[in-house]
Parts: sequence; structure tokens; C-alpha cells
Amino acid sequence: MLNILLSIFAIQIVYVSCFTLRMILTLKGKKYFAAAISIAEITIYVLGLNMVLQYLKQPLSLAVYALGYGLGVLVGSWIEEKLALGYVTLKVITNEVGSNMANDLRKQGYGVTSWIGYGRDGERLVLEVLAKRKNEQYLYKSILAIDPKAFVVTLEPKQLHGGFWTHTIRK
Repeated sequence: MLNILLSIFAIQIVYVSCFTLRMILTLKGKKYFAAAISIAEITIYVLGLNMVLQYLKQPLSLAVYALGYGLGVLVGSWIEEKLALGYVTLKVITNEVGSNMANDLRKQGYGVTSWIGYGRDGERLVLEVLAKRKNEQYLYKSILAIDPKAFVVTLEPKQLHGGFWTHTIRK
């Protein structure tokens, strides 16, 4: 029985990880990768469900199935974080209108657009910075190293078109 429970547990982790990745890939517009994963996902799901239904009179099999599901969500999310698919845009607002932040970030290879905005207390330097998602935390730390009081908002663009950086992205 232990082998069956371990199999159910492992199948659920793999199934839900695939499910999580498929959903994220679908949301990011990677429909062909998502479709390929869905083939494996549904096969694994049917196998796991069949095993649980065979041992339905033993509540432990259902508990293991549910536990594997929960852990599968965590594993799938962890895998997606490691893959860090896509891009992010950080909107940065700083009180330092004369700051050299835009050029400092450009020297680090980020695409930066900047302009002067007007807040409650006067002029502000506003920057939009484009980066690969896997570089998001490094970029965030770089911004705060330049201005620890900067206001930073992270957005995830769905599509990119134009600009000098899109030539680099496609390579």
C-alpha cells in the first residue's frame, strides 16, 4: 500500500506542476508549449485519479492525493519562478529630478524612458524601465541603491513592439 500512496503523491505533484506551468504559459501567450504540456498533464491526471478511485475506501489515499495537489502548486510555482518567463516594466518615481538614474540603468543594459512628472509636492523624475523578469530583483535593488526613497511599481507587459530593445529581445 505504501508504494501506491507514494505513486499517488508523486503523480499529483507532477500533474499539478504541469497544470500550473500550462496556465502560466497560456497567460503569457505561449499556447503551443501550453498545449504540449497539457497532453502530459491530462495523461498523468487520469492515471492518478484512477489510482485514487481504486482505493477510495481508504481515506489515506484521498489525503495523500490532496497533499500532493497542494505540494504540486508549490512546485509548479517554484519552477515558474526559476524559469522567469517574460519581461517586466518598473515604473520609478523619484524626488531627485536631476538624478542620473536613467543613464546609470542604461549603462547596466536596461531600456529606460524618462520624463518629468508633477506630484503633490512638485516635479518628479519618472522612469519606465524594461527588463527580463529573471533580472527583476537585481534591477529593483539597483534602483533602491541609487535612491532608497524611490517609489517603484512593477508591471508585466503582455506584448512588446518597437524600441531599440526589442531587437535584442528577439535574439
